[in-house]
Amino acid sequence: MTSPTDPAPIPEAAEAARDLADVPAVEIVTTLAVHLMSAAAIRCGLGEGPEAEGDRDLAEARILIAALAGLVTASAPDLGPQHAAPLRDGLTALQRAFREASSIPDAPGAGPGEALTGPVV
Repeated sequence: MTSPTDPAPIPEAAEAARDLADVPAVEIVTTLAVHLMSAAAIRCGLGEGPEAEGDRDLAEARILIAALAGLVTASAPDLGPQHAAPLRDGLTALQRAFREASSIPDAPGAGPGEALTGPVV
């Protein structure tokens, strides 16, 4: 029995939770990593079209790349080399793109996520 103050169960939320229970963890982690990579690439000005330069926001890119570095670094041992290697490669490419896009480059080891990955040159 539920009290009047308890929220009513939301069928969509229960269905979404069941759907997520069927997805392997490696797929969830890699999907999240791809979303972070895409958003970071756009914020580094690597998007397509005439508006790509207007989408550049290195402060936002720094946050996204640091989050990606944390996710990749923490999950790599459990993902296995076949999944972790492409994520590391993508992360490194974004760290380099950030460095190239920055008018005042960070010192080696001080770029986004480099505290977790080591210096990217």
